[in-house]
Amino acid sequence: MTTLPSPSPAGTGLAVQVDVAVIGAGQAGLSAGYHLQRRGLTPGRGYVILDASPGPGGAWRERWPSLTLNTVNRVHDLPGLPFTDVVGTQAGEVQASLAVPAYFAEYEQRYRLPVYRPVRVALVTPHGARLRVEADRVTLSARGIINATGTWDAPYIPPYPGAERFRGRTLHTRDYRTAQAFAGQHVVVIGGGISAVQLLDEISRVTDTTWVTRTPPVFRDGPFGEEAGRAAVRLVEDRVRAGLPPNSVVSVTGLPVTPAVQAMRARGVLRRQEMFSEITEDGVRWPDGRTLRADVLLWCTGFRSALDHLAPLMLRGEDGGIVMTGRLATQAARDPRVHLVGYGPSASTIGANRAGAAAAAELLEFLKRP
Repeated sequence: MTTLPSPSPAGTGLAVQVDVAVIGAGQAGLSAGYHLQRRGLTPGRGYVILDASPGPGGAWRERWPSLTLNTVNRVHDLPGLPFTDVVGTQAGEVQASLAVPAYFAEYEQRYRLPVYRPVRVALVTPHGARLRVEADRVTLSARGIINATGTWDAPYIPPYPGAERFRGRTLHTRDYRTAQAFAGQHVVVIGGGISAVQLLDEISRVTDTTWVTRTPPVFRDGPFGEEAGRAAVRLVEDRVRAGLPPNSVVSVTGLPVTPAVQAMRARGVLRRQEMFSEITEDGVRWPDGRTLRADVLLWCTGFRSALDHLAPLMLRGEDGGIVMTGRLATQAARDPRVHLVGYGPSASTIGANRAGAAAAAELLEFLKRP
């Protein structure tokens, strides 16, 4: 971690001038920093990385304890340092919230990346030919930015009639810690993604559950090959190039039929119900009048991209999405000085690596123009 420069007193101008400010030090931000450095930018002067977390690891630091390297989606190597070189090859049962931050910490130190933390960026605003990056502890002036803030800070719970009346607990995936916390309670797990299935599996072992999804879940038998992966990425990329909000990964790839899913089927846990229409004081109600008493509503309904700090740049279109361009769709069409990595087709660990390299190359090429 790099010592944070002292911010200038209010009203005295910008504290620091850099060529590129990277916002976020997760997989995408670290990859971008690595490639900026490889392309000749001086750490701390040519570029900086601002991270809101108190330590390395980003959102991985907050994942629930039962999420291990065996159950998490694959963590791909950052450029230049294999994951197994840090965590070993027999670390399957190690908590992801410990292993990934350890890997990121080693990566930051090995490549001397200029990560400043904890620094939470509040706003990015136009400032003549440059961009003004206003954070809680410092203000920067940058010629361009690579935004890598991910989604963890923007959990999404869709609005439903009666939500404010519910007397039980309403939680989101990011609030989950252990299944034992729900012992003796009826939990409605809402959502059709991988996290929903994983948490349903754990909670159903200790208490009664009901699984509800908006659309019927699609399970994927057999391996998910490289060509299928490329096709899935293309579908998401087509949406962001058209300025539409990106879809979830599962909506494109489907749910893998793992041994855990097969065991859940055998236990009768995967009896999915259609989405309810209303939340009541003590549960939920369906359109046909059926009701269910519930103590907990656990919304595994995903996240949105954490981009509120970019609002002054007016990047969004009428459909709520951002028109993306560039080789890997990382460049904001409305302001080519801004690249988004970990957004849309790059919202995966392998996609983030490739996007970090592309964003660094394309942004520096753009900044060379007169």
